[in-house]
Amino acid sequence: MPLLSADPAAFPAEPPADTRDPAVTAAHDWAAFSALDEMTDHWARPGWSDGSRAYYWMLTFPDDQPLGTLAGHCQEELAPLGLDPVPTDGLHITLARVGRPSAVAPDQLDSLARDVEALLPPAFSIRAMPLAGSRGAVRLSLGPWEPLLRLHHALAKAGSSAGLAPKKPTSAFRPHLSLAYNNRRRPAAPVVEAVSGLRVLPAVELSVSAVQLVELRREGRTYRWDVQKSVPLG
Repeated sequence: MPLLSADPAAFPAEPPADTRDPAVTAAHDWAAFSALDEMTDHWARPGWSDGSRAYYWMLTFPDDQPLGTLAGHCQEELAPLGLDPVPTDGLHITLARVGRPSAVAPDQLDSLARDVEALLPPAFSIRAMPLAGSRGAVRLSLGPWEPLLRLHHALAKAGSSAGLAPKKPTSAFRPHLSLAYNNRRRPAAPVVEAVSGLRVLPAVELSVSAVQLVELRREGRTYRWDVQKSVPLG
C-alpha cells in the first residue's frame, strides 16, 4: 500500500498521522477546514463546464436512509449560507477518474471492470461524520480511511493495467463525502462557524459491498450519473 504524501492540490494537503483511527482523520479534516481564510467557487473548474461528462469510480448511496436524513438536516441548517446542496440520491464518495467517453471505448470499460473485480478488497464499513469542509464544499469526514485507501489502490492498479490510470495516485487520495458545494468566493469564517455547530450530530455507518463505475455529468450546479458497472467487493 503506497504511503500518503503531501499534495498541494489535495485537501487537506498534508495527510493525517493515522489513517486507521476515525478520530484522527476527523480532527485532521477539521483543523484544515477551520484554518481557511477564504472559500472558492467549486464550479469554477476548467474543463468541467455544464454538460461535461466523464467516467468515474464512485461509491453511491441512493437508498441509505440514515445518510439521507443526516444530509438533509445539515443542509437545512446551512441553507442561509446559499450553498448548493447535494440531492439525497446524489450523495457519493468519489474514488478515481477513468476518462472521458470520447477517449474510452466500451470494450475498455468491460476489460477494466473484469480486472478490478479480481483485485477488490473485502466488503467493509466506514463512519460518516463529523461535518467539516474544504476550499469548495461542506463535507462529512470519513473513517477509517484504510479500507478506502486499499480500494483506491486496487482501482488504480487495474486502471494502470488497462491503460486508464487515474489522474491522482492513491498517495494523494483524501476520502470525503460532500453535502453541499460552495458557489462563490467568500470568507470562510461564517461557513466554518455554521458547520461547527453541527459537528455534535451522531455518525452514520456506511456499508460498502460494491463499487460503481459511472458516467458522471454536470447538470448546472449539481452532479448526476448513470451507473455503467457495479462491481462487488471481494
